Order: sequence, then structure tokens, then C-alpha cells
Amino acid sequence: MRFYTEKEAASLMNQWGKERQPFLFIVDYDIKRIFVERLEQITPDVLLYDFNGLTNVDGRNVEQEHPFHAPSCMLEIHPTDKEEYRKSFEIVRNHILAGNSYLTNLTCATPIEMQTSLVDLFYLTEAKYRLCVPGQFMVFSPEIFVRIQDGFICSYPMKGTISASVPNAREVIMADVKESAEHATIVDLIRNDLSQISIHVSVPHYRYIDEIHTQTGEILLQVSSEVKGQLSEGWQQSLGDILFSLLPAGSITGAPKRKTVQIIHEAETYQRGFYTGVMGVFNGETLDSAVMIRFIEQTKNGFFFKSGGGITAKSECAKEYEEINQKIYIPLKQ
Repeated sequence: MRFYTEKEAASLMNQWGKERQPFLFIVDYDIKRIFVERLEQITPDVLLYDFNGLTNVDGRNVEQEHPFHAPSCMLEIHPTDKEEYRKSFEIVRNHILAGNSYLTNLTCATPIEMQTSLVDLFYLTEAKYRLCVPGQFMVFSPEIFVRIQDGFICSYPMKGTISASVPNAREVIMADVKESAEHATIVDLIRNDLSQISIHVSVPHYRYIDEIHTQTGEILLQVSSEVKGQLSEGWQQSLGDILFSLLPAGSITGAPKRKTVQIIHEAETYQRGFYTGVMGVFNGETLDSAVMIRFIEQTKNGFFFKSGGGITAKSECAKEYEEINQKIYIPLKQ
């Protein structure tokens, strides 16, 4: 894989957008490692992708080549040390209490063990957005970054997770004061981001619920909203500029974005890498992209599942620690 600088990648995206040339892009969290390539040049040995059905994978022999074995897909989780997480949490909380941030997305890398390869995992899972770089990482994200179609750009920030097994789970998550405040903050941030590149920005749908199925059979409820704006005519020739102006994604940083990114670097004890970056495809007419969450990384020291959650002034360390572990799951095909 060849990586480009932001300037080089934006120029390629602008050019291919103008030419209506389909391409795929992957941008890491720090916007330092950027992969962009025409779809016709991407072979499965380099990476596997499936973005809402747009894929480079031939599914005819999947069952024979990647047979389903439920036990092999189970994760053995070695939770992040509670004291280490508490220290990071307190750094964030102190900044929030000092007025430096209203919302900060704190993440960590949790060691896991599993008896299957990342490639096999790609074929055995389902999500709106799946991408696998063999031997490096696998992502099965439910979160849309932006979609561009018919001159409109839409973003779908996702904030708020609860197990469906909780009594009256839908009512509980919708009434949760902390979750409501966190969601409102992110929607406002995304609305401001889209206002920099589009007009007539609105929120057509506010706080709706999706269901996510995990490898254990548990169902999670996830709360999202839709933010929409109208782009100027000829947006395709500025496609790279548009995308990079929105990075890093608001839902995985916080508000205000610039200061919160500094707080994240201070509080987190590892490098996010491609986790919480963005990935997507331009098919020649429309663009579809995702935030790279629900992420497994393979290193020389084994597998790590990266997860996180939003911290506000109302956050409790124990509950936030529970949430990052709750998000460690594999969405197996049903």
C-alpha cells in the first residue's frame, strides 16, 4: 500500500472527482497516513472492502473457503487496567471541569485473543462498512461519516449505546441526561462543520435508534442523528478539499475540536493509528464513507480491540469503563 500526504491525497481526490473516476480512500486519525486508489486497481490481496454492498469480493465460494465456526469467532478479552483507565479519565475530566472541553472522546486498546484470521473475520461478519487489510487491521463500522448524493452532504453522528437486555432500554437511553447532552453536543459540532462547506444545513432526524447484533447474541441499541447540507455545483472537483476540511471526525474527538484533540493526545496512552480515522468510496457519482470504529488491530504483540466513549462533566468513570468493554464485540452474520 502506498501512502500519501494530505496535500497529495486531496489533489488526487479532486482530480478523480472531476473526472468521475471511482476511488477508495483510507485516512488515519492523525491525517498522516492516507491511502487513495482507483477501485479498478484494488485487489483482495491488498485489502478487502464492502461498503453497503459495493465490494471487491466475489462471494460465490465464501462458505467453502471461509466456513463458519462460532467458537473460533469468540473473543477472549483481557480488559484494560482499571487504574490506567482512571488516570486517563481524570485527565479528561479535569480539562472539562476547567472549561477546556465540553465533550472528549476517550479511547483505549484492549488485548484480545481469537482463533481466526482477520481475513476470515471479514467474511464472517456483517456491518454497513467492512474493511480488512490482511495482517494489519479489520474494521466493521456501523457509523456513517458523510454521504454525498444529488448535491447534498449528510452526516450521521452516533452517540449513545445500551444493551437491549436492559429493562425498557429504549426509554432508558433516550431519557439519559448524560447521553442526551453528549449527543446534542456532537450534533451541534457536526452542524457547524457542515456549515463551513455547505448551505441550508439542517437536522432532518434527531436521535433515532439502530440495533446491532454481537457474536454473543446480545443486541445493542445505538443512537444516531442526521445532519444535512447542500453543496455548491461542481462539488466533485473539490471532493478532497471537502473531506479533509471535516477531519478529524467530530464524533470521535469532541468539542471544541481543536483543543479536545490536544486533550486526547495528553490523556490516551497509545497511538490510535487508523482507528477513528475515516474510509470510503466515490463511485463516480456519489460518495459513501464511514468512521473507522469497531476496530481490531493485529500487531507483533497480538490482537487489540480499540474502543472508546464520550466523556462529559456528568460522566462516571466506572460506567465509562463498562461502556468501552461493552463495545468489544464481533457482529457475526445472522
